[in-house]
Amino acid sequence: MMKTINMKKAIHISIVIIASMAIMSCSNTNSPNYQYMPNMYEPVGYETYGEYDIFENEMEAKLPAEGSIPRGWMPYEYENSTAGLELARTELKMTLPVTEENLAKGAQLYEIYCAVCHGTKGDGQGILMQREKFLGIPSYADPGRNITEGSIYHVQMYGLNAMGSYASQTNELERWQITQHVLNLMAALKGEAGLIVETMGEDAVNNLPQLIESAEETNGEEPVDN
Repeated sequence: MMKTINMKKAIHISIVIIASMAIMSCSNTNSPNYQYMPNMYEPVGYETYGEYDIFENEMEAKLPAEGSIPRGWMPYEYENSTAGLELARTELKMTLPVTEENLAKGAQLYEIYCAVCHGTKGDGQGILMQREKFLGIPSYADPGRNITEGSIYHVQMYGLNAMGSYASQTNELERWQITQHVLNLMAALKGEAGLIVETMGEDAVNNLPQLIESAEETNGEEPVDN
């Protein structure tokens, strides 16, 4: 009697195993056979900038939450105003060390973003000025210009007059690297010793073109023609 019961159990277990294997072999692993919660698998796809009743003001696109800071972004405490510029001019100081790498990178970035208007020498004779696309671009050495490391950085952040902001094209490190190069250009126009001479010596001055070329090769970019 006990042997008969055990045989029946074994048969039932075998049937269950065979049935399970058959079901699994016929299933499609690329999509669920049955969705208990369809919205978990098939979320509603809203079009960017679309209008939907479910959203406030029926706008899909939303501003970031107040006070939120994007990943990798460093808050900048000076406001976009004349008063903010003056504060940055006197208070904001550069903490980035003057190194061969930073100087070379600053020169490279300047050629990309700034030289087209300000000129490769900082004299305001960029290609757009020469083609009369923009007029009245001043030299960094023009009398009456009070240019400091803080004002250079601030103008890159917010722009000034016809110059737009470069905060979206450059990060904090790159803006300070450009600042170092602008300070050197201004010193050269005035016949003064710049950061290169004071920090690196005369040998580094002669090696600057090679440093710039090395920085360009490191970033995998083609050299920019002056």
